[in-house]
Amino acid sequence: MILITLGTQDKTFERLLKAVDHEIEKKTINDKVIVQAGSTKYESKNMEILDLIPQEEFDELISKCDLLITHGGVGSILAGVTRGKKVIAVPRLAKYKEHVNDHQIQIVEKFSKDKYIMGLKDLNGLGKMIEKAKSFKPRKFISNTSNLINHIEDYIDNI
Repeated sequence: MILITLGTQDKTFERLLKAVDHEIEKKTINDKVIVQAGSTKYESKNMEILDLIPQEEFDELISKCDLLITHGGVGSILAGVTRGKKVIAVPRLAKYKEHVNDHQIQIVEKFSKDKYIMGLKDLNGLGKMIEKAKSFKPRKFISNTSNLINHIEDYIDNI
């Protein structure tokens, strides 16, 4: 199963869903596709589209998916990366009015450069990226949160 998550941004990301629909029509995608669309309104006979998903259901879908296709939001990327999922991330772009600026480009580039995800700027390459995902081995993500908490606690204890 492929899960597509567009986050909770108040702007549409129809461009990504059109590209996925196109790949389903071409038979590049044969898996079931579930979409957490957020504010994006899109009709498709090929995908199960949900507006927002309760957190528990969202976590279950991520656990079950074979591939996560998402926008370039850190939270959405980390939702897949921390679970060891294969992730294709596509940044929302200001020129399409999908976001107010292009900061998602840098987010996707950094996670991609570090081999946690596969970043995709040009949706014309989506089919090839989906094929590449079959053999992609994401780098294991190790959180530094507990280290940071320990440093903060040490600092507070020593004030």
